[in-house]
Amino acid sequence: MTAPVPKPYVMAIAPYVPGRSTTDDGRKVAKLSSNENPLGTSPAARTAFADAAGNLERYPDAGATIVREAIAAKHDLDPARIIYGNGSDEVLHLAAGAFAGEGDEVIFVRYGFAVYEIAARRVGAVPVVAPDDDYATDVDAVLACVTDKTRIVYIANPNNPTGTFAPREEIARLHAGLRSDILLVLDQAYAEYIDAGSDDGGMEMAKSADNVLVTRTFSKIHGLAAERIGWGYASAPIIEAMHRIRLPFSITIAGQHAAVAALGDTAFVDHTRDHNARWRAWFADEMSKLGNAGLRPIPSEANFVLVIFEGALTAEQAYHGLMDKGFIVRWLPGQGLAQGLRITIGTEEETRGVVQALRELAGTD
Repeated sequence: MTAPVPKPYVMAIAPYVPGRSTTDDGRKVAKLSSNENPLGTSPAARTAFADAAGNLERYPDAGATIVREAIAAKHDLDPARIIYGNGSDEVLHLAAGAFAGEGDEVIFVRYGFAVYEIAARRVGAVPVVAPDDDYATDVDAVLACVTDKTRIVYIANPNNPTGTFAPREEIARLHAGLRSDILLVLDQAYAEYIDAGSDDGGMEMAKSADNVLVTRTFSKIHGLAAERIGWGYASAPIIEAMHRIRLPFSITIAGQHAAVAALGDTAFVDHTRDHNARWRAWFADEMSKLGNAGLRPIPSEANFVLVIFEGALTAEQAYHGLMDKGFIVRWLPGQGLAQGLRITIGTEEETRGVVQALRELAGTD
């Protein structure tokens, strides 16, 4: 007798590896590996979560009505065209599940979010990797990869794990260069960290275009990573197709109430954005001062900075050295980034500490 045989395209998936929480020897130290909010969670969201936690025996509203209505009011959207899921990861998977299959092609940029390849392979689609432009999205390279088999293009903006940002005119040019039957997925997990008025125009595009899906998350600036709440916005036919395969109860009761409260706490969001902008700029400047030691920060619009190691100190050495000094960051050799470390912007103390540790490791202090 033979055992069940998994699909070959499933076995070709390299499982997603999350950022570590402990060191090699099991110590809990400063975690700068998962782009979590160093300021925690909105107090209003925390209170709303606790107040709604007494209904464990009940299924949540499968329509996530209060969340969709709150999102729609916040962003001037049609609540019927909002999809929701277990983090934006699920929404990204739903896009592949609804619009790609065996033999189809799915494009994403080199050094893009690891979930895109997983989502493509999971449905038997062929991942197509577009060359980057010094770690940033190259629109011409993406368009050059399009064939008659292309079904989806995933673009994270700002990009994870590089932090780079494609401006509004480039996103518009990309969309204009795609056939109308290709779904453009704009992953905006870090969009709230961008200065007001500098967004990529994706949400406005999704309001009128038939082939644009924008995804967002509550995990980053809202500090609700534990609750796994994501959402997306697109035309009615796209959302209808995705609803057919989504999990029916993907957001908990308490999570729904926390999300609504988080959207209303603009003071917390503004404080988080200001903190991130200040310490990201300081961190990048300090890394630039280590240029003689071969460290190069990639310009970032997210809540992290990718540091490239081009000198005697390697990224692998720095990764383990930082761990010894009490800081866990993200080393991504599995994504072709053996030469870089993605470092979350933490508290002031954490940010100053990791910079000092890097100075010592680079031999400049």
